[in-house]
Amino acid sequence: MITPSLGELATRFQLSLRGDPEWRIEGVATLARAGPRQLAFLANPAYRKQLAASRAGAVVMSAEDAEGHAGNALISRNPYADFARIAALFEARPAPCPGIHPTAHVDPEARIDPGAEIGPLASIGPRARVAAGARIGPGCVVGPDCVVGPDCELVARVTLVARVRLGPRVLVHPGAVLGADGFGLAFDEGHWIKVPQLGGVVVGADCEIGANTCIDRGALDDTELEEDVRLDNLIQIGHNVRIGAHTAIAGCTAIAGSTQIGRYCLIAGGVGIAGHLVIGDRVRIQAMSMVSRSLDGPGEYASGTPIQPVRAWRRSAARFRQLDQLARALLNKDKDPTDD
Repeated sequence: MITPSLGELATRFQLSLRGDPEWRIEGVATLARAGPRQLAFLANPAYRKQLAASRAGAVVMSAEDAEGHAGNALISRNPYADFARIAALFEARPAPCPGIHPTAHVDPEARIDPGAEIGPLASIGPRARVAAGARIGPGCVVGPDCVVGPDCELVARVTLVARVRLGPRVLVHPGAVLGADGFGLAFDEGHWIKVPQLGGVVVGADCEIGANTCIDRGALDDTELEEDVRLDNLIQIGHNVRIGAHTAIAGCTAIAGSTQIGRYCLIAGGVGIAGHLVIGDRVRIQAMSMVSRSLDGPGEYASGTPIQPVRAWRRSAARFRQLDQLARALLNKDKDPTDD
């Protein structure tokens, strides 16, 4: 067990310390549940009232919040980010185990670096490449012509279907599917014709892809995620979508094909984005919004209906159906008779 002192943490993470530099920390917890040997953080003003009653051995917080606080404090300009960096010290991760598990299947044309780990019941297809330090977890499938970069991790039951290329340090959570066919269809003479999906998926360095998220391969060009893109669980990324660096997208969002998302965007949960749109850099979209037009950005957008008591919502819904009639009545009322 690691037990760093507050002085060591302050030096390592370049934080100011108010309190005992010899006080040792054995873990992390929330303000409400932390004990004397645990570190907590305060970033959201809504939790400021918990600070006085907290038993935490130390708290990562801003200088403003630390005013008047009698306990140990690590002063930070970004408490949540610095707490995350410190918390990583206490994360228990299994040690790497390079080699190929006896139950795994590796195609003779595949190339596996000796420093990679191929877990039980994994399948590595023809011409696939797995780089040094990569970890392919139980039940994963790495299909034809896929590339898994250095120090990537496919946690479990991840499927890379075909022509998927992962950059360094990509983390893919269980059940994710990358490189499946995009939803490409042409309608002719009463039936659908499937459009071949001949592109791939390119994922940049340090991306994270959540559980059961799906990223379709491109029809002709590749579907692309630039570096440090963070995707939550249960997200659908359509074919030929491009997502700019450092963008984060929350769960249950769906992005239709050929849409381009800029850099440093934040897209909340349950958002639907239509196809062939362009979303600019630093755009923030609130939860449950429907995006049907391009957004230049930067800016914050929303279109969802906030929750309200059911009776009020029913009245609003009834009035919504009457909006066109009411608008026409108002226009006629304000119309100048001399215009006729």
